[in-house]
Amino acid sequence: MSTQPLLQNSHPKRIDLPARVEPKVFFANERTFLSWLQFTVVLGGLAIGLLNFGDRIGRISAALFTFVAMSIMVYALFLFHWRATKIRTRESGPYDDRIGPTVLCGFLLAAVIVNFALRFNNGD
Repeated sequence: MSTQPLLQNSHPKRIDLPARVEPKVFFANERTFLSWLQFTVVLGGLAIGLLNFGDRIGRISAALFTFVAMSIMVYALFLFHWRATKIRTRESGPYDDRIGPTVLCGFLLAAVIVNFALRFNNGD
């Protein structure tokens, strides 16, 4: 006779079911992407206005704002594809990004500070 119990409960079996992804998740990802692009269009319009109607300092600021707008566009495209891939493969996990918006806001703040610094140093 064996001394082991009849019912061993060492490792409970997990049943893997595919996660159901609702269509609104895909649309939310697209809506977020379009929101980022709307912001870049506004920022690009500001840069074009500075480029066309500004002096040398305006052109420098326009270049900085254009760089920030283009980096936000690339970031939004990367994040959209990353999220879409995770949604399509039904991966679990957080879909948020806490570092990206902070870095992009830092770039935008730096561009505004450079604009004001050049404007005030030119006036002296």
